[in-house]
Amino acid sequence: MAEVNNYTDDNIRTLEGVEHIRRRPGMYIGRLGNGEDLGDGIYVLLKEVVDNSIDEFSAGFGKQILININEKEASVRDFGRGIPLNSLVKAVSVLNTGGKYDTKGYKKSVGLNGVGLKAVNALSSTFYVEAYRDGMSAFAEFREGKIVDQGQRPTKEKNGTYVRFVPDEHLFTGYNFHMEFIESMMKNYSYLKKGLTLNLNGTAYKSENGLLDLIKDNISETPLYEPVHLVGEDIEIVLTHGNSYGENIASFVNGQNTRDGGTHLAAMREAVAKTLKEFYKTVAKKDFAPEDIRQGIIGAISIQIQEPNFEGQTKTKLGSNYMWDTETINEDGSRTYDQGPTIRSFVNDFVKTNLDNYLHIHKEIIPVLQEKITASEQERKEISTIQKKTKERNKRTNIYNRKLRDCKIHYNDKLSEAKKELGELTSIFITEGDSASGTITKARRADTQAVFSLRGKPINCYKESRKKVAENEELNLLINALGVEDDMDNLRYNRIIVATDADDDGMHIRMLVLTFFMKYYPDLIRRGHVHILQTPLFRVKNKKDIRYCFNSEEKERAIAELKTGVEITRFKGLGEISYEEFVDFIGENMRLDRVKLSDEESIAEIMEFYMGDNTIDRQNFIREHLRSETELEDIDI
Repeated sequence: MAEVNNYTDDNIRTLEGVEHIRRRPGMYIGRLGNGEDLGDGIYVLLKEVVDNSIDEFSAGFGKQILININEKEASVRDFGRGIPLNSLVKAVSVLNTGGKYDTKGYKKSVGLNGVGLKAVNALSSTFYVEAYRDGMSAFAEFREGKIVDQGQRPTKEKNGTYVRFVPDEHLFTGYNFHMEFIESMMKNYSYLKKGLTLNLNGTAYKSENGLLDLIKDNISETPLYEPVHLVGEDIEIVLTHGNSYGENIASFVNGQNTRDGGTHLAAMREAVAKTLKEFYKTVAKKDFAPEDIRQGIIGAISIQIQEPNFEGQTKTKLGSNYMWDTETINEDGSRTYDQGPTIRSFVNDFVKTNLDNYLHIHKEIIPVLQEKITASEQERKEISTIQKKTKERNKRTNIYNRKLRDCKIHYNDKLSEAKKELGELTSIFITEGDSASGTITKARRADTQAVFSLRGKPINCYKESRKKVAENEELNLLINALGVEDDMDNLRYNRIIVATDADDDGMHIRMLVLTFFMKYYPDLIRRGHVHILQTPLFRVKNKKDIRYCFNSEEKERAIAELKTGVEITRFKGLGEISYEEFVDFIGENMRLDRVKLSDEESIAEIMEFYMGDNTIDRQNFIREHLRSETELEDIDI
């Protein structure tokens, strides 16, 4: 009670400047990280700076952006109009201050919330900004978001803005910029902004054909027909088909790579399927199903909309439903708003008109695409028959209920919005054996975490036909549990977590499961749903404390800190860890490695290398990475 009574006016305070961003960085940039993942915060900071420069180019100012990465420091110089000099300090240090709150300065901007540069400033150990306008410049320097120097001076520099920052290593622990991520970012910018040159550490990125260059440069298989390139006001689409499974469609909004899709990607998928369905129904008297039309599709969509609404500060998923809202100020000072077309109707109308016209002109595509769709249809029907028979058989024998311990909340379109938010937390653990699955089942959070138990090693599907794989009981039941037999959008769990033992058998099972996903459901990986669970390899304890260690370095540090009376346990299987202990390892602090697959990586080449014939290249790879028995005892798997 004493603490409650001490709640006075002295406890109430206002956070100044960008202090709130430093205290709650996740609210602004999503995640911190150390640079090992494309979604880590250091790349979000870089994007925020480059996005401002991109917006200047889009507004018609500046055709070149200079980006330099020097170890842990990044700088960006554009040749746009430059931040207004007298507002420079406010623009980078006062929340809710910016030039993008109406549509006059930036009609179709990525950032509209007045946070971008403020977040970069707040989360950097050093931050320097200088704006050049008509022979004068204004500059400001900050340390951890606090200003240490500012001023104005004459300059001979061309108009524009220069930003240099060093992410704060106290927040982004042990970070490093990985150039492959940044290079990919620059390529995407160039594809989306024809005529713009992005110079990264002396290497220029420029595209003359927009999204068509993106597809041609990144496609990892030979397309069945020349990519269809459709360009209109505020929209650009490219599409073709290949023989791989799933769909591989990149999506962008106002130059922002929306890796998690959103309303525009859903609209394109629907519009392409609907247009082709109607076309072949008229031309060939064939009534194809949407899922057969989309099987193997490769493409990209980019749209420009006013005031986009992204889900989350990292802007990886579009939530907007309308292309624009028109504001009218009436004579009496009141305001009225007229909504523009929905994104769905805008994309559908564009695709319906332009794709249909394209097919009537480029008639050589028609039989090629029809053959592809027909083959997908035949295979789907054969597999569907097999899956139904297996499902009925398993229901009768109750196998399904024994293999899946489901959670109470499912992530699908039938859920209410409130449950959808909870659905973002849903996970399914794929494990092997009664011992491991039993441990996880007891330790899990039953509301949001499900467990699927494999029986032994699943089939190696690399060289097997889709029909043969569909006849496999284990994988058939797994896909049924995930809910993706017909459409990826029916996925019932946001995270698919492969949880196997850290031994040879466990690694083999993990590889077989990943091979299955990579070959037949690559979108599960591309959309970031598939993860590997890290479990502790060691338990280090004395009479007073217990430490769980995930690698040898953590083990040695724990031994040094606990000092005396230390007892070390080496875990070799999930079943050796009690469920009371396991609660911590699959809770909020769960360690997961996301399985990554970029658009330009060839699935066929990856699987051939790891799962194909035992080649000299693979033998050399194994020799180079081979560990001694002593090293393997302490390896961070």
